[in-house]
Amino acid sequence: MESKATIQSSPDEKTLGGPGNPPVQPPTSNVEQKDRVRKNKDYTSEGVTDNDIFLLPGSDLQILGLLTVIAAVVRLFRIYQPTSVVFDEVHFGGFASKYIKGKFFMDVHPPLAKLLITLAGWLAGFNGDFDFKDIGKDYLEPGVPYVAMRLLPAILGVLTVPTMFLTLKAAGCRTTTAAMGAGLVIFENGLLTQSRLILLDSPLVVFTAFTALAWTCFTNQHEQGPAKAFDPSWWFWLVATGLGLGATVSVKWVGLFTIAWIGSLTVVQLWVLLGDTRTVTPRLWFKHFLARAFCLIIIPLTFYMAMFAIHFVCLVNPGDGDGFMSSEFQATLNSKAMQDVPVDVALGSRVSLRHHNTQGGYLHSHNHMYPTGSKQQQITLYPHKDENNVWLLENQTQPEGLDGPIVGPKAWDNLEPTMIRDGDVIKLYHITTDRRLHSHDVRPPVTEADWQNEVSAYGYEGFEGDANDLFRVEIVKSMSDGAEAKVRVRTIQTKFKLVHIMTGCNLFSHKVKLPDWAYEQQEVTCAKGGTLPNSVWYIEQNEHPMLGADAEKVNYRNPGFFGKFWELQKVMWTTNAGLVESHAWDSRPPSWPVLRRGINFWGKDHRQIYLIGNPVIWWSSTSAIAIYLVFKGLSVLRWQRGYSDYDNVNFKRFDYEIGPSVLGWAFHYFPFFLMQRQLFLHHYFPALYFAIMTFCQIYDFATTRVRGLGFRENPSIGKTGVVAFLSLSIVAFTLYAPLSYGNPWTQSSCKKVKLLDTWDWDCATFHTDMSQYAIASPNAGSAEHTGSPVMPPQAEGQAGEQKPLSNANVTPQPAADPSVLSREERVEYRDQDGNLLDDEQVASLQGKVSFQTRYETRTRVVDAAGNDIADGPAGADGFAPPHPDVEGRNPETAGDGKEDGARDQPATASVEEDIGKEKKVEKGKGGEPRPASEGNEATK
Repeated sequence: MESKATIQSSPDEKTLGGPGNPPVQPPTSNVEQKDRVRKNKDYTSEGVTDNDIFLLPGSDLQILGLLTVIAAVVRLFRIYQPTSVVFDEVHFGGFASKYIKGKFFMDVHPPLAKLLITLAGWLAGFNGDFDFKDIGKDYLEPGVPYVAMRLLPAILGVLTVPTMFLTLKAAGCRTTTAAMGAGLVIFENGLLTQSRLILLDSPLVVFTAFTALAWTCFTNQHEQGPAKAFDPSWWFWLVATGLGLGATVSVKWVGLFTIAWIGSLTVVQLWVLLGDTRTVTPRLWFKHFLARAFCLIIIPLTFYMAMFAIHFVCLVNPGDGDGFMSSEFQATLNSKAMQDVPVDVALGSRVSLRHHNTQGGYLHSHNHMYPTGSKQQQITLYPHKDENNVWLLENQTQPEGLDGPIVGPKAWDNLEPTMIRDGDVIKLYHITTDRRLHSHDVRPPVTEADWQNEVSAYGYEGFEGDANDLFRVEIVKSMSDGAEAKVRVRTIQTKFKLVHIMTGCNLFSHKVKLPDWAYEQQEVTCAKGGTLPNSVWYIEQNEHPMLGADAEKVNYRNPGFFGKFWELQKVMWTTNAGLVESHAWDSRPPSWPVLRRGINFWGKDHRQIYLIGNPVIWWSSTSAIAIYLVFKGLSVLRWQRGYSDYDNVNFKRFDYEIGPSVLGWAFHYFPFFLMQRQLFLHHYFPALYFAIMTFCQIYDFATTRVRGLGFRENPSIGKTGVVAFLSLSIVAFTLYAPLSYGNPWTQSSCKKVKLLDTWDWDCATFHTDMSQYAIASPNAGSAEHTGSPVMPPQAEGQAGEQKPLSNANVTPQPAADPSVLSREERVEYRDQDGNLLDDEQVASLQGKVSFQTRYETRTRVVDAAGNDIADGPAGADGFAPPHPDVEGRNPETAGDGKEDGARDQPATASVEEDIGKEKKVEKGKGGEPRPASEGNEATK
């Protein structure tokens, strides 16, 4: 008999799992069960809640309103001070003047913020007459509505505060945490300083913040799964994100980092959708994809292009920026457009030649001589239309008439036009000075390279010229437009080189300015093996007596909006990439998170504005980033080892909610490491915003969601921590507020809060006692400037070189007696490092480098006996160096088209003197280190 054993399950066994029952987990508390992840059957995120900011309770709205009022008070407090130009107000205020005047300018930043600043000034009555030329230039006397212009970035700075509050609420943070985040934005000194001035950083930060808010709200809608997809609120926040991206990138190209951030998170969303095979069909997936593509690509691009359309509508007149643009672009500006001109170029044509590559302008000459080399007449590139740009094209031999050769440059005026073809040898006769384009084996006055020859104008009226005047036309077929233009020279359409017959060099120009004796016009040389783009020319103006009104005409093609838009983007990119020179206040990305150095904005009347952050907020936010990175690293390691941390809903939500903020910080910070251009502390502000968000979110998790720390069970502890940290931040804000507002400060107070040696504001700028400010009240129109870096005159070996200065601060001390006893003037020459040059050194540099003139007012403080007081100079002009971040590289031939009679005029020469100079060149000078061309070689 077979016996069967039976096992009866006890109640405990049934609980833990017995025969026929699946094994179950041991009993857990209700809190633990809540923290466990509930697996969803669709793409709904575990643990997500609906954080619709339109459904905030009234108490939250009251707190939001209070925070906004406090932000307005902090941002607008004494916004009228200083009453003079501060740092980059030089440029952005100047751009407003140019917008109002309609004068075209070139800037490396897109136009939205500049247009908004201009609108604020225009509504306040600004007429554009004030030029914002120098730091410290007074606003009050000319009646500039600078307060209204500063209000625009200030109001946008105020709006950043409620935006932070709403973003943290949309991310799931408690109200106290959201209020802390908004408070940190209010009392961050760096964000305060840049939002009170006519600068672009406040618009950039607020549009970045709005984009983060819109995307956070959209992500919350998306994570709630199919039930929310394509609802009106889903569409609203997706469209708002696209508009935010368009606005951000329309202020600065830093907005491209914001686009990259949103783009990466969008890819993650689409990847998750692709994995939901239950509810997301391929057709529905493509609907999600197209919705995001339209809202996050088409809308931002359309917005961005619309800003440039407004930009072009406003800037219709020529200005100092049109030299950056092509001839086709310039022809769309008022007074730059030209009438249709004959297309056929013949012997005897009067033409103007334009350089193709540098947009430097026209081949130009004037009756002034080189101070070195051959000392013959100068040849330059000049950006404006002028009678000195007109050349008559001659054959290498005179035409034959009934009685022999017809003499004179006008010999072809009554003959049937003979078209100039590829390979023809010609001479170029300068009509206004009766000299011909000429070259010889003499080094140019600035570019003294062996492969460069001087180009001059040589001859006199009645002189037939010599072989050094001969140039061969070589058409560059690949760059010429049309079959005919590749065979013979046609106006505008044909691009050609002019090859010097005797030396084989090409007529050449490059981005080098000549010194003052040539009015800083662009250098023209003859280059042996010069690069093709810089050796290419074309004819713009053309007329011939025998080409009648019925002759075929040509003109520049109108590039249209899209052509102008694309050309300007390329110029902006090229110029931006070229900003590699040192700046007195630049810094590199590794120093930003630790707040190693700031920027000196302004100094005057023993006050100073220095851009520095609130160290409590700055260092805490950086620590928060580090905490998340450590958490992420450990969680990945634990996941690889098989731990199920991500089964905990709070663990997972920590990663889902804080990860995008850290990613936003990374996208707005790390790309700067790849840039060789000049960088400044304010480039970190968008990343700082995300770092503050990260700090607040981590604090919220630690105090309201994580068990075991005691904060979750005692909410009062978390609230107390918020109050304590905000109080500490406000104390630090107050300590550094004089640098943000330009308020009176004392030297002792300044030294106490200077925590790092690299914080290089000058405490000696301030008075030793606050009572001294009451005695010596500030004079808005004073010429005394303090604290800004002084740039001495530079001896430049090459245009564009600029070196930073050490010991750049000039500190005034109070004078014992304000009476002016005497005035004296003195001229000093200094090199780029500020070293004083003696007369011999100056003489040796003449003609080799350019000297920049700068005027300084210095006050000598003397006692009753007339002895100098040893405390140092009482003041000096201290202008910050030009900020190339907005200025870019100047057009190489900048000028207003008029010669200034007040400057030193280069020497002119008579015909006899010119002949004598050429003879000296032909004979050569044995004592010179550079050989001269010999006349017999040139005329054989």
